[in-house]
Amino acid sequence: MFSFITSFLPTSYFLPEWLTPDTSPVDSFLQGLVGACGISVLCSLLRVHLLLEESSSEKNETQSEKTTSQRRTKHGLTGMLHFLIVTGILSIVGSRVAALVVLEFCLRAVSGWVTAGPESRKFLQQLLVQSQFCLGCAISCSLHFLHEGASQRWLCLLLAASLSWVLARHATSLLHHVVALYKLHSSQRYCGICISLLTSGHSLLPLLCRMMVITFSVAVLAAVSIINQHFLSATEALRFWTPLSICYTLLVVYMQEEQHRLPKSQVVLNTVVVRLGGLMVLMLTVGRWADVLHILICFLGEASCLIPTMDLLDAASSQEEEDYTDYVKRERLHKPQEKGHER
Repeated sequence: MFSFITSFLPTSYFLPEWLTPDTSPVDSFLQGLVGACGISVLCSLLRVHLLLEESSSEKNETQSEKTTSQRRTKHGLTGMLHFLIVTGILSIVGSRVAALVVLEFCLRAVSGWVTAGPESRKFLQQLLVQSQFCLGCAISCSLHFLHEGASQRWLCLLLAASLSWVLARHATSLLHHVVALYKLHSSQRYCGICISLLTSGHSLLPLLCRMMVITFSVAVLAAVSIINQHFLSATEALRFWTPLSICYTLLVVYMQEEQHRLPKSQVVLNTVVVRLGGLMVLMLTVGRWADVLHILICFLGEASCLIPTMDLLDAASSQEEEDYTDYVKRERLHKPQEKGHER
């Protein structure tokens, strides 16, 4: 019955060969839906983490109320429209380009974490904000690899999409609860959710980091397998992997230098343009026209994920500046004491 319905969907009879999707439109949509749910969970938990940090730090009420009111306007119809747009973009992007996006992000994340040093916590928080679209590609790529060749693939993806939707709704409900009632419930101590966040909320960011490490570890294995499927010999694979490795090693070095002399928001936009532009140049030489089209769609995907969440990146940057200011103040207080001991 399901095969009879999908037979009426557009296939290679209506599309040229280079535009024919790797999987059926239904499977692609379900993969994109799971990826969009993963992005929604990540954004909701990141906002909960920032709200917990803001409530624990000493800030005036006007700034806190302003931040809360800004975050309330990002839900409802606008949030649902944004969710559908991200789902559609992830459904269109092919598995080959999604695999390349995953590998590029992992290379950039590892190199950035190694060079971050003592500021690794703030770097991880900023990296989580920037990893939204890459997370969707990682989930879609992993699902494509894990369900490849399954007889009832659409049924497995439907189950995964249902569970992901439930998890995303719970994460969104948690965010609404924290925004509206966390201050009252944490002070009165009669809400189990708020008490749990009050006592163990500091472990939310490490939990997110562990989840991302597991997700991208599986996605890297899936990405390497998906890309190698398109090569008939080791010579073709070597001709592809060599320029890819050299290109992105140089891009990572360039982007690390840019981060020290530009504002955070400008760095994020430059990073998206540079890395996707480099990937497009590479695909023009060793890729296919469908890959070039999918990379252009990735520009829209990155923009649709980053632009609505620039407040998260600004919040992480402002917290980094406050931590640096506190560090400078502590150093100034210790210096007179050290001089007094020397006398």
